[in-house]
Amino acid sequence: MKILLPQIVNRQLIKTRLISFTLFCTLIVMCAACSGGNKNTAGEKKPVPFELPEIPIMLPPQERGVFLAQNYWNKFDFTDTVSMWGEDFAAEQIFVNYVDIIWRIDIADAARSIKKLLATAEAADSLTFTRFLDLCDKYLYEPNSPMRNEELYIPVLEYVVASSAVPELEKLRPQHRLEMALKNRVGTQAADFVYTLASGATGRLHNIRADYTIVFFNNPDCSACQDMRNEMSSSSLLSELIQSGKVKILALYPDEDLSIWQNYRQYVPTTWINAYDKGQVLRKENTYDLKAIPTLYLLSHDKSVLIKDAFSPQQIEQYIAYFMQTP
Repeated sequence: MKILLPQIVNRQLIKTRLISFTLFCTLIVMCAACSGGNKNTAGEKKPVPFELPEIPIMLPPQERGVFLAQNYWNKFDFTDTVSMWGEDFAAEQIFVNYVDIIWRIDIADAARSIKKLLATAEAADSLTFTRFLDLCDKYLYEPNSPMRNEELYIPVLEYVVASSAVPELEKLRPQHRLEMALKNRVGTQAADFVYTLASGATGRLHNIRADYTIVFFNNPDCSACQDMRNEMSSSSLLSELIQSGKVKILALYPDEDLSIWQNYRQYVPTTWINAYDKGQVLRKENTYDLKAIPTLYLLSHDKSVLIKDAFSPQQIEQYIAYFMQTP
């Protein structure tokens, strides 16, 4: 599956919301400057060049991003199912640039923009509506997407579940995804659970004492898990914070075959809490969304979720480093 990246600005694949307002204002200016047409064609019909809305000059800077998000699709032809959705798939790049914009505004404003987009697509053409839903899945939900963002995906799921145009049977998967997405959201307290050590001793997540707790759901057979473990164990910042007691890492094995976990214990740093979920309670009760392994959570001292399903250890490092430097 090919993932397109925004053409509006050069951007890091791993993004956080710690983007300066100056950079965001620069994005707005660049968006206005790159409203030229898309030259892709499909068959004999050429798509109408996509135009971004003109941002009112007198609009306060803090409101320009919201205006752009709310009016981004004003001149898009939702009924053009030939050229815009043809082989060159011009609409996909337009959508990707849109996601890059809503990444940078308040989540409530972004949610309103997404639902407005889906309502417009639904009213215009059923095929267009379906294709926009597919794009939302591809970029906001799929684990390998660098633009994955559960908070932006939640309004998509809410819209689908409430839509009269979607058959009830087709709502079952979105409904389940919504239920999982609403668990352990950023800003809420992470669900507590019992973990078991190699000695047989047990502990609870909420009893871990540290400024930050990193929960690393992993499987030793997973190469991506090994890569992530190596990244964290080689991080000078995390090592320093672990030594000082400010950070603790709970590496949790959530699956059934305990021999795999036992054979891999020697590769896990002794400064980490290396444990397993006895009885696979987390999976059976869907306590955490473990659709993909590895999964990283960053929790605060009171176990509030700061980052859910982090892209990489670097994202967690950047977050911690930023707030360590902030008075």
